[in-house]
Amino acid sequence: MIYNFKDRPRRLRTSETLRRMVRETRISSDSLVYPFFVTEGTGVKEEIPSMPGQYRWSVDRLPELLDELGESGVGSVLIFGIPDKKDDIGSGAWDENGIVQKALKFIKRDFKDFYCITDVCLCEYTSHGHCGILSGDYVDNDKSLEVISKTALSHAEAGADMVAPSDMMDGRIFAVRSLLDSNRFVNIPIMAYSAKYSSAFYGPFRDAADSAPAFGDRKTYQMDFHNAKEALFEAKLDDLEGADILMVKPGLAYLDVLKSVKSRFDKPVALYSVSGEYSMIKAGARLGYIDETDIVGETAVCMFRAGADILITYYAPEIARLIKKGVI
Repeated sequence: MIYNFKDRPRRLRTSETLRRMVRETRISSDSLVYPFFVTEGTGVKEEIPSMPGQYRWSVDRLPELLDELGESGVGSVLIFGIPDKKDDIGSGAWDENGIVQKALKFIKRDFKDFYCITDVCLCEYTSHGHCGILSGDYVDNDKSLEVISKTALSHAEAGADMVAPSDMMDGRIFAVRSLLDSNRFVNIPIMAYSAKYSSAFYGPFRDAADSAPAFGDRKTYQMDFHNAKEALFEAKLDDLEGADILMVKPGLAYLDVLKSVKSRFDKPVALYSVSGEYSMIKAGARLGYIDETDIVGETAVCMFRAGADILITYYAPEIARLIKKGVI
C-alpha cells in the first residue's frame, strides 16, 4: 500500500549531516563553567570520595587543573574555598588572605585568560555550617547581608571577574551591588543563585566542602522544591536588585523551573548541574548500568534545550571534548 501523505519528519533524519544541519539546540564550550574546590596547604590533590574524579586542590597544584581545562576548551571556573579555620561569623570568607582570595591572585597572575567566578557564601567558613550570621538558632537575614556583601567585595578586590551570591538571603543582590558600586567595581557582574532549592542533590558537595549544617537544615532560606511560581518571584527580585545573570539550581530535576525563568526574563540564565547529579552518573556508570559518555552528552544537551545559556557542571571538560569531537 502507498500512503498518500506529504509530511514525513523522518526525511530530515536520514543522514548525520542532515541531522546536524537541522538541529534546534547547538552548544558551545564557551557556555560551560567548571566548579572546583580550593583548600589550604601545599601539594594537595585530594580526591573527594563521594565525587570520583573531583578533587580538593591547594593553590600550588592548580596549574594541573587549569592546564587540563584549557586543553579541553573550558575557560571559565566557579571557585569554592575550603578554609583551615572556621568561626561563628565566617570571617575567613572576606579575609584578604583567605583561600579564595589567594587562589584568585594566583590565577590572575599566571593564568590570566581564565574567567573567574566566585561563590559568595558563608557555609564553608562558619563553624555552624549555615549560610549566614546566627541570632540564636535562626539565620539572621539582615545581619548576614553585611558580611555577604563584604565577602563579594573582597573577591572583587582579589581579582574576581564575577561574583555569585548563593546564600539565599533576601536583599543580598542589592546589598552586594551597592557595595561593589560604591567601591568602583561597577563592571563586576553578579550571577544570582535566584532559584536555589533546598535539595538532597547537594549531598556530595557538603562532603566536598565540609559545609553540612551542624544543626537543623537550610529550609528557612533555600527554596521548597514543591514550588515553581516562587522561583519566578525570586528571579524577579534578583532582576530588580541588579543581578546580571539569573541561576536555577539544581539542574535535571528542575528543568521546568529553568524553562519558566528563561521564558519570563531577558537576562542570561545559568543552570547548575550539582554534585548529586554528577555522582549519580558516576555511580551508574561504575555499576555498568549506563554509558557515562552518552549520558553526559545527552543530559548536557537537554539542559541547554530547556533554556540554559550557561551550564555550570563538574563534567565541563568532558562535555567540551564531546563538542570538539562533534558528538554533541
